[in-house]
Amino acid sequence: MKKIVVTLVLLFITVVPVFTQENKMDRIELCKKNYAALFGGEALSGQGTDPEMMDLLQKFIFGEVFQTGNLDIKTREMITCVTLTTMQTLPQLKAHIGASLNIGITPIEVRESIYLCAPFIGFPKTLNALATANEVFKEQGIVLPLEKQGMVNEQNRGTKGAEIQQPLYGDAIKKALKDLPDSLGDDVARFLTEYGFGDIYTRGGLDLKTKELLVYAVITTLEADSQLRSHTLSNIKLGNDKSTLTSVVIQCLPYIGFPAAMKTLRIIQETKEPDTITGSQKVRLAKIVVDQARLNEYNSYLKEEIESSMRLEPGVLTLYATFEKERPNRITILEIYANEEAYQSHIKTPHFLKYKQGTLDMVQELELIDSTPLIEDMKIK
Repeated sequence: MKKIVVTLVLLFITVVPVFTQENKMDRIELCKKNYAALFGGEALSGQGTDPEMMDLLQKFIFGEVFQTGNLDIKTREMITCVTLTTMQTLPQLKAHIGASLNIGITPIEVRESIYLCAPFIGFPKTLNALATANEVFKEQGIVLPLEKQGMVNEQNRGTKGAEIQQPLYGDAIKKALKDLPDSLGDDVARFLTEYGFGDIYTRGGLDLKTKELLVYAVITTLEADSQLRSHTLSNIKLGNDKSTLTSVVIQCLPYIGFPAAMKTLRIIQETKEPDTITGSQKVRLAKIVVDQARLNEYNSYLKEEIESSMRLEPGVLTLYATFEKERPNRITILEIYANEEAYQSHIKTPHFLKYKQGTLDMVQELELIDSTPLIEDMKIK
C-alpha cells in the first residue's frame, strides 16, 4: 500500500545565546578555564624562560579566539590539529593531540583528521603527524593499531569517490587538466577521484560535513587560492555557512598569522552562495510495516543505506529512523533533503537502489507522507 498525504510538521526551535562584546566572558577567566580543560594545567603561570610571550599567546588563543565564532571546543581542537599537521609544528601538535583526548575527541577522530591532510600535504608530512599521534596514544595506554576505517576496495574506490566528488565539485578538475600532454590530465583527475575522495573521504570516523570543514583549515594554512574558492562553495553546499567558515579561519589565525587568514577571509566575502542549495527543503515521513520474520535482515539493509546516505550525500540532511516499542516491525523515518534536486539525486544512488531492491519483498506496507515545515530551512541541532 502506498499513500501520499500532505501535512504540516512543527519543528521546534533551539535558542542559542549570541555572545556580544558586553556578555563575553573575561578573557583571562576564559583562558584559565579553557587551558585547564585542554591541558590539565594552569595558564598564565609566569613560569618558563619567556613567560611574557606565553601570557600573550594563552590570553589571545584561549581567552579571545576560543570565544569568537560558532564552533564548539572539539571542532576548534580538530582544526588546530590539522593546522599544526599542515605546518609540521610537531611539538605543538603533540600537545594538542593530548588536549584533544582530554576533551573527549576519540583516537579514531584524531587519526582520521590527520589522514584527511594526506592528499594536500603529501605522505611524508602525514606520516610525521601520525607518528606524533601514535606517540601520544602509547603514552596514554591506547592500544595500537587503531580500528580500521577504510570503506572501499580496489573495485569500487573510483565509484565511491565519484559519489562524493561529483555533487560537490562536478568535473572541474578534469576540465582544468584536459590540455595536458598525452592525456595525463585524465590520470591526475582519476588519482584525485580514486585516492583523494575514494580512499580518503569515504573513510569512517568523521562525517562528510566535518571532513570538509577540516580540509578548509588545511587549505587555508596552505594559502591555496584556487582550492579555497572551490572548497568555500563545497562547504556551503554541505551546510557549513560563511559564518562557520569565518570561524574556522579565526581559529587558524594564531597559528598561520594575519596575512594568510586575511586571504581566505576575502575569498569568503567574494564567494556567492551556489544556486544548488537554494529552494525549499523536501521533508517527508516514511511509515513502513516490515515482515516480522525478516525484521533483522531489513534493519541491516536500512542501517547501511542511512549511514551511506549521510556520509556521502551533501543534500541528505536528515534520515532519522525509529520503530514502535510494542510493534518493532512498524518503522517511521523522518527524511529531510536540501531540495527536490537532492532527493531525486538520492533515489538514484547505488546504496539507495541496493536498499530498495534488497528489501522489496520484506515491506508489507509503505506510506509516504510529504510534509511542509512550519519554519522553512530550520536546522535540526
